Amino acid sequence: MPNPRGPRPWPELETTASSTLSPKTLPEAARLARRGEDIAAAYLKSRGLEILARNWRAGHRELDIVVLDGRVVAFVEVKARRGGPQHPLEAITRAKRRDVRRAAAAWIRAHPRVGVEFRFDAVAVRFEEGRQPAVEHIRNAFFGEDT
Repeated sequence: MPNPRGPRPWPELETTASSTLSPKTLPEAARLARRGEDIAAAYLKSRGLEILARNWRAGHRELDIVVLDGRVVAFVEVKARRGGPQHPLEAITRAKRRDVRRAAAAWIRAHPRVGVEFRFDAVAVRFEEGRQPAVEHIRNAFFGEDT
């Protein structure tokens, strides 16, 4: 069915096959990650960012969330953790940043008319017993290259 508002400059929301699985069939870590991504997406949307894609794949690489912030496309890596001493964003390793950059380059090639500028953001979602999840959004969390 055609979009009544006209064609969009990017494909509709793209997800992985795993996103069609029932939450009960996913392992605990995958359920936590999905819940963290859902919370992060709702948080970003509540701040006025437009969700362009979730779980967008380029081969084996994945972009958790792609948002439009004005004229800037942000590629958002989401990390969710339950309690513990390690901050969720500590899990974004050099290898993970490289994979996100490569997936972002593929996304840009696939969507050449979207965005004027690009950045890499991160969202941490912490789940602590008896509390609402804590969300932390870091704009420009990392850049195009590691030094």
